Amino acid sequence: MDTIWVPDLSDHAGPRYRAIAEAVARAVAAGELAVGDRLPTHRALADALGVTVGTVTRGYAEAERRGLVSARVGSGTYVRAPQDGSGQGFSVAPAAEDGDIDFGLAFPVPMGRTPALADALRDLAGDDAALAECLGYHPEAGLPRHRTELARWLRGWGYGIDAGHSLICLGALHGLNMALQAVARPGETVASAGLVYPGMIAAARGLGLRHLPLASDGEGVQPYALEAACRQHAVRAVYLTPDQNNPTTEAIPEHRRDELLAVAERHGVAVIEDAVHLVAAAERPAALVDRAPERVIHITGVSKVLAGGLRVGLVQAPPRWFDDVAQALRGNCWMAPPLNAEAACRWIDSGAADELARRQRDEIGARQALAAGHFQGLAFAAQPYGFNVWLHLPEPWRADEFARACAAEGVRLKTGEPFAVGRHPVPQAVRLAISAPAARERVAEGLARVRRVLERGPGRGGTTL
Repeated sequence: MDTIWVPDLSDHAGPRYRAIAEAVARAVAAGELAVGDRLPTHRALADALGVTVGTVTRGYAEAERRGLVSARVGSGTYVRAPQDGSGQGFSVAPAAEDGDIDFGLAFPVPMGRTPALADALRDLAGDDAALAECLGYHPEAGLPRHRTELARWLRGWGYGIDAGHSLICLGALHGLNMALQAVARPGETVASAGLVYPGMIAAARGLGLRHLPLASDGEGVQPYALEAACRQHAVRAVYLTPDQNNPTTEAIPEHRRDELLAVAERHGVAVIEDAVHLVAAAERPAALVDRAPERVIHITGVSKVLAGGLRVGLVQAPPRWFDDVAQALRGNCWMAPPLNAEAACRWIDSGAADELARRQRDEIGARQALAAGHFQGLAFAAQPYGFNVWLHLPEPWRADEFARACAAEGVRLKTGEPFAVGRHPVPQAVRLAISAPAARERVAEGLARVRRVLERGPGRGGTTL
């Protein structure tokens, strides 16, 4: 049965809009409002409380700022899932292997890394010169031999990385922060796909940048959308993930890569290319950095292929921005820890890095084949060796409700909400990160549970209007 939520504001002496936001917080905490509930329309609540529509609008905006609700264009304002400290709804604690099946976190497959690290550390322990070098201060770009080794390895993947124009950073997200800091100042504008890696959203917010969402289709960001944004705003940078977008998984084809670079060149926009999900050259068009090295800041790392805990990334910047990236890195952490890069380089030198990457590729390919089988007949998107599956939900499912239903069956996954830039429309779809569980059998069981929830359909119940 439909009900109307009308809060009691009589005990609040402050501004009415703040009272509304605090009432939402109390109602969520008390269970009066559940995740996915729709709040009353601005007009309905204003009439019920005897306040102006503008007051309710400010109250809902304050509740959204606190992470309690999200507004959807043309649909209404809905209660959000509880948020962690990042404001993005992500917790980095994976589920225990005997507990929930965790499709929420896009981690590399946990296989074979511990022995490889033990071997590298034993090898390093007997190298006094390398140990001494790792304990000293060095220029912000990192040790030249580390940059050379990392660049050589990345060239093996088909990326034209130049060690002389590269800096070692603390993973790709750190590199993204440094790149944004180098090309844009607080209050200036950057752009990306409307559904994008939450780290980009957090980085732009943390640096005080205006973040524009761009329309995308099955081939990535649409050039006309970038062109329109550049004509209407002084866009300083556009962030692109051409090999597989997170969460929607689409890859940008060759012709569109050239079109987007042409728009950026016309308007003097920096292109930040995130290639942390390394893809072999035979399986993708040439990278943006190889097409326009003077326009592209290229970011990658070992987190998704080897291990996130190493925190080793590489930023290649053209001469016009190299010093600015270096200054940003120096001001942030002086330098990335040489010990981390040393461990990664020893994995590379020993062949362990290539072996781990090969094993992960094979395992991810097998898991994607499982997903294709379980989701046969459904609308979904994925890359053959990608971590994620983007599942479009059939009517009448809503994503929040579907995520709750899956959680009740012991499966964690993500709606599009944490990936949405500002008020960009969020589709009724969910992301499944099939890389995170340790065992393939757990992946198969999780996919089967998700399919059963889909076929069962949503439960019946009242909504809060």
